Amino acid sequence: MTFDPAVPFDPAETFDPAETVDEHVTSYRAAFATGSSAVVDRFYEPGAVLVPQPGTALTGPAERRAAFGHLLGFGVPMVARTRRLYVADDIALSIVDWSMRGTARQGYPLDLSGVSADVLRRGADGRWRYLIDNPFGTAA
Repeated sequence: MTFDPAVPFDPAETFDPAETVDEHVTSYRAAFATGSSAVVDRFYEPGAVLVPQPGTALTGPAERRAAFGHLLGFGVPMVARTRRLYVADDIALSIVDWSMRGTARQGYPLDLSGVSADVLRRGADGRWRYLIDNPFGTAA
């Protein structure tokens, strides 16, 4: 998948979860850059847990999409890189350094960052999706 953040999102283009766990972060960032909660939610299993802030666990597509909508509403791109990846068969623990820094659409400076501790699973279609997305890791 090639992705250029300067090119507007084409709704006809598909942004699917990665077929290799090593590509998960790159694929997720591309989906995030579309600004679409529905596209981002493709990277989660139906019953996946999202921890949008320490101490808060959300499940189900509607709750996740509302949380994504809030974050995507800032209009600031995400920078992310995999620090560690541990894989056992179809399950992976992914440790990722991420940040969102810039001026929010609303006009104020935004500086969010963390080290995520995420659990991924390869589905029957061979694509990797979140079971647990915990962007603040041990802080959560």
